Amino acid sequence: PRMAQEAAPVLLVVLARLVSSTWHEGSGYYLESHTNEVYAEETPPEPALDYRRVPQWCATLNIHRGEATCYSPRGSSYRSSLGTRCELSCARGYRLVGPSAVQCLPNRHWSGMAYCRQIRCHVLPAVLRGSYVCSAGVQMDSRCDYTCQPGYQLEGDRSRICMEDGHWSGSEPICVDMEPPKIRCPDSRERIAEPGKLTATVYWDPPRVRDSADGVIKRVMLRGPEPGSEFPEGEHVIRYTAHDQAYNRASCKFSIRVQVRRCPVLKPPQNGYLSCTSDGNNYGATCEYLCDGGYERQGTSLRVCQSTQQWTGSQPLCAPMQINTDVNSAASLLDQFHEKRRLFVISAPDPSNRYYKMQISMLQQAACGLDLRHVTTVELVGQPPHEVGRIREHRLSLGIIEELRRFLHLTRSHFNAVLLDKAGTDRERYISPVSPDELFVFIDTYLLGEREAARRAQSGDPCE
Repeated sequence: PRMAQEAAPVLLVVLARLVSSTWHEGSGYYLESHTNEVYAEETPPEPALDYRRVPQWCATLNIHRGEATCYSPRGSSYRSSLGTRCELSCARGYRLVGPSAVQCLPNRHWSGMAYCRQIRCHVLPAVLRGSYVCSAGVQMDSRCDYTCQPGYQLEGDRSRICMEDGHWSGSEPICVDMEPPKIRCPDSRERIAEPGKLTATVYWDPPRVRDSADGVIKRVMLRGPEPGSEFPEGEHVIRYTAHDQAYNRASCKFSIRVQVRRCPVLKPPQNGYLSCTSDGNNYGATCEYLCDGGYERQGTSLRVCQSTQQWTGSQPLCAPMQINTDVNSAASLLDQFHEKRRLFVISAPDPSNRYYKMQISMLQQAACGLDLRHVTTVELVGQPPHEVGRIREHRLSLGIIEELRRFLHLTRSHFNAVLLDKAGTDRERYISPVSPDELFVFIDTYLLGEREAARRAQSGDPCE
């Protein structure tokens, strides 16, 4: 220990000779000087800064598009002195990148670096069948308005705004085809029925169909008859329906009116009837005047309904049939009944023949039925030269009687009879009296023509 006490003063002197340092207050630097002077040992003072001599320790903060709010220990006039703390912020539309606060450090640098970056949203994607227009691109507060192509409607947000967080408001809209196609039917029309018919053939072009979106029409359906069809009298509605690819539907309709030109309704003649084609009084219809059995037509037989809605000719009459017995032959006599009357020819040896008397009695009681069936009775009775032939009140000559007997093969020796049809053909023979019912059944079954049967079915049996 004593040796240590003796060595200590020696070490102090040596150190004192080597370095003598002086701290210049407020300079921040040490200045060294070499001297041979020896100083007593002293504790050096702590370094101190003079803020009055160094007010701007760090570089002045300048943030483009931003602002620094600083607080200095020395007061508000010191904005960059050592220890100053600054809070950083950006103008609207910009985002701070870096620390939100920095401090001026002893190394004359700020504790961090920051800058203001413009806020931008991502580029909006394209809209199928639509577009958008933005007021300021992708910058904050930029508003983008969406529109769709013609024929499409916007579904969703109509506009989107770039917000402070760099995201767009709302969600992406879509353009959908919600508009039905445009369809236009042909104009309504009126047609006159064709001559002799109650219908008219009508043609028309298909409807004009257009889709306002993609122009594609899926299908067009018709409700009603096809073009070129025959339309009956009256008004008919034709409908078309069109569908586009989005199954939007549109329909249209038009009407077809068929008019039948008609003449005044004809009245049947007294003791006769009418047989008309088509509907009886429509344009082109033909009406034939027919007389009942025992009556003859006097005047026009046919009348036609014209487009002027007037009938041709004038109405004929049905007059009682005139029988001319003053003829030269039996053939001339029979020709008067051709297509008009049936003949029931009776032959008897004398007027007192009981079969003859019985037959005449039955026929007289059935006069209505005979006339209804157009049957005329011819009587050949007796022996020459006193033989009598008659048709109702008309007498026949002996020569005509003889020709009729030969032509019809009628004997004078006993009762016999023959039924002739309207063509003069021998249809049935009798050797004994025939009852009216039996005679009528045969005529109704075998001798009635189509027109006569239809007439009978229409008018019934007035004799009942």
